[in-house]
Amino acid sequence: MAKNKTSYVCTECGADFTRWLGQCTECKAWNTISEFRQAKAAGRGGSFSGFAGTIDAQVQTLDNIDLTELPRFSSGFVEFDRVLGGGIVPGSAILIGGEPGAGKSTLLLQTMCHLASQMSTLYITGEESLQQVAMRAKRLGLATDKLKLLSETSVENICHIAEREQPKIMVIDSIQVMHMGDIQSAPGSVSQVRESAAFLTRFAKQHHVAMILVGHVTKDGSLAGPKVLEHCIDCSIMLEGSTDSRYRTLRGHKNRFGAVNELGVFGMTGTGLKEVKNPSAIFLNRGEEQTPGSVVMVLWEGTRPLLVEIQALVDHSALGNPRRVAVGAEQNRLSMLLAILHRHGGLQMNDQDVFVNVVGGVKVAETSVDLALLLALVSSFRDRALPQDLVVFGEVGLSGEIRPVPSGQERINEAAKHGFKRAIVPFNNVPKTPIEGMEVIGVKKLSQALEAI
Repeated sequence: MAKNKTSYVCTECGADFTRWLGQCTECKAWNTISEFRQAKAAGRGGSFSGFAGTIDAQVQTLDNIDLTELPRFSSGFVEFDRVLGGGIVPGSAILIGGEPGAGKSTLLLQTMCHLASQMSTLYITGEESLQQVAMRAKRLGLATDKLKLLSETSVENICHIAEREQPKIMVIDSIQVMHMGDIQSAPGSVSQVRESAAFLTRFAKQHHVAMILVGHVTKDGSLAGPKVLEHCIDCSIMLEGSTDSRYRTLRGHKNRFGAVNELGVFGMTGTGLKEVKNPSAIFLNRGEEQTPGSVVMVLWEGTRPLLVEIQALVDHSALGNPRRVAVGAEQNRLSMLLAILHRHGGLQMNDQDVFVNVVGGVKVAETSVDLALLLALVSSFRDRALPQDLVVFGEVGLSGEIRPVPSGQERINEAAKHGFKRAIVPFNNVPKTPIEGMEVIGVKKLSQALEAI
């Protein structure tokens, strides 16, 4: 009997090594290499019918490939479908992660109960008992007469049962508790997670079953397990939101069938997750009184604009090294913008503590926040409030120029829909046709933006 081959795999980049190393030579990460036992080749194809590889596959030229639109079916949530790129694709593998208590199981249980009335479904729970799942469904008031449940952690048994039941969509909750019999390591290890995910993904592709895998996250918020887990699936999404907040955001990090960084917003209620039709409204819950250091900007999340409030607080520092704190924004970019403000705006904050916050827990990664952030800093530093009906966006370069951002027309239209009357935007983003009720000020330099306020 042949022995299983042992190798060592980096959990960050998936690189293989013949021996253990303290630092990965590929991605330079420390303490990320774990032992991985490769199973025998005989057990790799699976013993159930139709799953083993065949040698009669046909080679086709690129022009003979069928380009018809992939059929999709709705999950029952418009926001969920938006993040997935328009719906669930048969045969796709979807990985959904999130903090404990974020609502992953609740969202998937609601989705599966909705789809059970239209097609054959199978919900596999490895962490909870069938009674616990049934109690949650009853508390949420869901229809439970057609959803099929299975409590199992063996991947081979799951695939055997799925081949018999022939579901159109399956949920694996969660991939960290699944195991394969020919892998000599505990569930949740690099070996088990890697092989279990690959086994389930191959089953989904060959049987045209939509597979949704639930993944745990580490303490730094990233998905637990090897990095190759995210490479072998088609769509990776994260359900974010703290337990003390009633709102949850579903963000796509990888999608082979749609746009990445798409954002869906849900509200957690006593009867489960509810869609937020107008996300901008929940992030613009501003007070009646005008306060310095606050301004509204327009983000572009996936395929739609989103209005959020940027807050800044500039205060005299009693420390020799003033603090620079950014919540929801990139801290290195904040330091760069302060240098630009000093050089091209004539305002020096070397002796000031600077705090920046994006209201609502939104994380801003795009550069269109630059101009709004600078004007919020100036407003707090001068202790002068900006108008409530003002919206700002634009990228700021190192020489103080204001660069245009994508989808400027759509951003301004979204602001006008929410009642904003004035906008400070890059000069090249000014609409050619004036927008009724909206005064759009185009600026080319930071000095022009400071004069406009």
